[in-house]
Amino acid sequence: MSASSPRTAAPPERLSRFHLRITALTFGANFSDGYALGSIGIALTLIPQSFPVNDVWSGLIASSVLIGIFVGSITCGWLGDRFGRRLVYMLDFVLIVVASAAQFFVHDPGTLFVLRLLIGFGVGADYALGPTLVAEFVPARFRGGLLATLTVAWTVGYTAAYFIGTWVSALGTGDGWRWLLASGAIPAAAVLVLRLGTPESPRWLITKGRLTEARAIVAKFLPEGLDVDAVAAAHARRTPGRYRDLFRGKNLRSTVFGSVFYNAQVIPYFAVYSFLPIILLSLGMDADGFAAGALLNVFLLLGGLVGLWLVAKTGRRPLIIWTFGIMAVALAVVSFGEHAPLWVVLPAFLVFTFVMSASSNLDQVYPPELFPTNVRAAGVGLVNGVSRIGSAVGTFLLPLTLGAWGITPTLLVLAGILAIGMVVSILMAPETSHLSMDDDEL
Repeated sequence: MSASSPRTAAPPERLSRFHLRITALTFGANFSDGYALGSIGIALTLIPQSFPVNDVWSGLIASSVLIGIFVGSITCGWLGDRFGRRLVYMLDFVLIVVASAAQFFVHDPGTLFVLRLLIGFGVGADYALGPTLVAEFVPARFRGGLLATLTVAWTVGYTAAYFIGTWVSALGTGDGWRWLLASGAIPAAAVLVLRLGTPESPRWLITKGRLTEARAIVAKFLPEGLDVDAVAAAHARRTPGRYRDLFRGKNLRSTVFGSVFYNAQVIPYFAVYSFLPIILLSLGMDADGFAAGALLNVFLLLGGLVGLWLVAKTGRRPLIIWTFGIMAVALAVVSFGEHAPLWVVLPAFLVFTFVMSASSNLDQVYPPELFPTNVRAAGVGLVNGVSRIGSAVGTFLLPLTLGAWGITPTLLVLAGILAIGMVVSILMAPETSHLSMDDDEL
């Protein structure tokens, strides 16, 4: 797939209540991921009141959800292509609910690390299957906007955790961090209940030859969409999808681009916002970290909302290229915070935060558009998984590099990663905004 490849546009369809429902039910993993990341940064400042946590354990615990997402995305993406989207889409939230609640009872860093690995595994499974289901159900002209809302759900989760965590921290209770971390089980349980009755993807059923089931789901949920017979006839001319197909032909290009662009976005994002209070102190901003942190979180949320409009109104390719460039410059300016006045550094930080949040809406939009149906869940899972292992390494190393190098070199390295993302996007980013999910088969 190249930036200039002509592709067939999907016929116009209406947006239905079911399209909105399947999208809303997929908010859960993104909210849970954002909440888990937003809460752990504050919890790590409170946990030493209950048991000792050194720098290594702090890095491991902060990155544990990301490591779990890596394993869950890759494993469950493959399972979703082999055994169906719906089953994994239900079971992953059982794991998230149980592991989140169990955090209330931990008494050592090792157990907390394992529980957060399990939370990450469940989130990673949903990252592979959730966007895949949305992309396979929603009409092309609405797909980008609805998929982008998934990232906004992440931002809402992160922002909610920041303010709730700040409130818990102000209470000064020794077990406040337990309530903060365990509270993630509440929205996860609600999502699990609401997902009961979710149908299987008819496109996946077609790839398995289960046409009667596919027709029944289309008739009930998609009365104006998806010509089952046409998709089945086209699929019959193609070989079944295999995991190794992700590393061949045009799928290889999609795998490489998707992995690089996703890593280049989320490594700086997670590294900075997992340790935002520490970074603010290193930059000399706000001794207690709340005022500047609160303003940054507001811009994070505003950027996500504006990003919805940008995804709907602009192409994927120009959006990813220009946002990478703006973020790289803004973060480079922030890196000199120790030696520059606040009126220079804080606006640059706000620009970085706003643009990063807006651009990150593509994280849930681009991957399912890069791959054909027969390897879509595996491709989405692989790209998500690879991005999270990079993020986990960055998150683990950030407190160590801050201590060894200081704030300026650390943030300049992250700005360099953003610049790499821009260059790779210029060379490889395809335009996928008008593609039908069946274009590779029709």
